[in-house]
Amino acid sequence: MKTNPLVLLLAVLWLLVLVSAAAVVQLKHQERALFIELERLGGERDRLNIEWGRLQLEQSTWSAHGFVEQVAGRQLRMTMPQATDVKIVRQ
Repeated sequence: MKTNPLVLLLAVLWLLVLVSAAAVVQLKHQERALFIELERLGGERDRLNIEWGRLQLEQSTWSAHGFVEQVAGRQLRMTMPQATDVKIVRQ
């Protein structure tokens, strides 16, 4: 029994259509997974940027001259020396 070449071509084309459809479904699934990961990472980036800004603000507060002077006076009981207590050393 001889098979018609047209039927064979139709079967091959039908198989290629099914393989192509399966590939499209697989790629769409990967795209959705990557998009979800991208959104999660974007949220984490925003959270880290907010924390970075807060830490920079905290650092500038802790390093402000007036704040350091207050802590030195209150907690360490340090005071500015009197003019008579200052000695100038020349080389």
